[in-house]
Amino acid sequence: MTLDRSGTQGTGWGRLGRLAVGAPIVSTVAALLAATPAHAHVKWFAPYVVGAAPAPISETLANGWFWMGIVLVLVFFAVTVVVERSPAGTTIGRVLDRFTSPLWLRSDDFMRAIIGAFFVAIFAVGGVYLTPDLQTPNEWVSWLQLLIALLVFSRKTMPLAAAGIIGLWVIALRDYDFFHLLDYLALGVGVAGYLALAAFPESKYYQYRFAVLRWGVAIALMWSSLEKFAYAEWFHPLVEERPFLTFGMPRDTFIPMAGVAEFTMGFGLLWTALIRRLSAIALIIIFTAAVYPFGRIDLVGHALIMGTLFLIATDPTPSGLKLRGLVPAIGSVPAGLLAALVIIAGSYWTLHGAFYDYGAAKPVVTAPDGELLTHMPNAEHPHGMAVPEITAQ
Repeated sequence: MTLDRSGTQGTGWGRLGRLAVGAPIVSTVAALLAATPAHAHVKWFAPYVVGAAPAPISETLANGWFWMGIVLVLVFFAVTVVVERSPAGTTIGRVLDRFTSPLWLRSDDFMRAIIGAFFVAIFAVGGVYLTPDLQTPNEWVSWLQLLIALLVFSRKTMPLAAAGIIGLWVIALRDYDFFHLLDYLALGVGVAGYLALAAFPESKYYQYRFAVLRWGVAIALMWSSLEKFAYAEWFHPLVEERPFLTFGMPRDTFIPMAGVAEFTMGFGLLWTALIRRLSAIALIIIFTAAVYPFGRIDLVGHALIMGTLFLIATDPTPSGLKLRGLVPAIGSVPAGLLAALVIIAGSYWTLHGAFYDYGAAKPVVTAPDGELLTHMPNAEHPHGMAVPEITAQ
């Protein structure tokens, strides 16, 4: 017989303990089923026009499936908060630490290796800035990315690698719209910030290097998830070509719930330690599962995010709000999620409206195979393709 922390007798954790452990696991599995195919970046595989008018935010707010997804996530997070503050939470943390501590002890070596391998892979792919959909005919860009890979292995040169990442994003502005490049800004700043901080172990800011990286990934995931609400039609070709991805769910049910799953798990990376680690583990499984149907481009494009997620899952340090009472801790979840939705979604729709004139007549840009493009190609920057014929709307 054993005594739990409240002083009552029980065998092991007892039935309530087992339920407390099982609830977040079941909720995580449910999130996986809802979101697995959603994390293939649509701009790498399907036609899209970045300047097209997004669906009004009111359509999302009137979508019952959106709210069902939000309710399910809030239940998952609330249960996880309760578990985390129970004896079961301590045990789960110890189990996670036991399996992940070897990686956490070499966390900096691991992250630098991931960053280096990513830029070697991007160099091998060739003809892109930082990510598969930012194409360029300039060969020197690929060689610069190989140089960045070499610079990450010395603390003396890591700040140069950080400057190179930001520099490539700035250079890409000459070929791509600012709003389009916002898809990659948070992640780029997160990785560059990590390299800059990790280069100086004696600095008082050194301890924040992984937090900067985590925030970059979290914001990048929340930002990209909004495409599933603003441009659900971009995902229709993926669903129609690979209907098995929806697990039998109707297309118009699956896409908004997948968007909720991606946004909320990105939000979860910023919350308490157990929510953060479970969200990271779920995302690792999701991104890994997406590699099979979408191939090597998906793996290369998401390598930095996946590598960071491994570190987030292994990180045993506390995070999120430090609230003493259980009720305030549970109540902070919907409040925090609402704040994230207002800030991120509000910025997305506001900035898009500021950068694009929906009322102006625009030419429809198509590739030779009829695929819609994001920007006007020209003779100087053909982006790996022949300049197509442009027809007016």
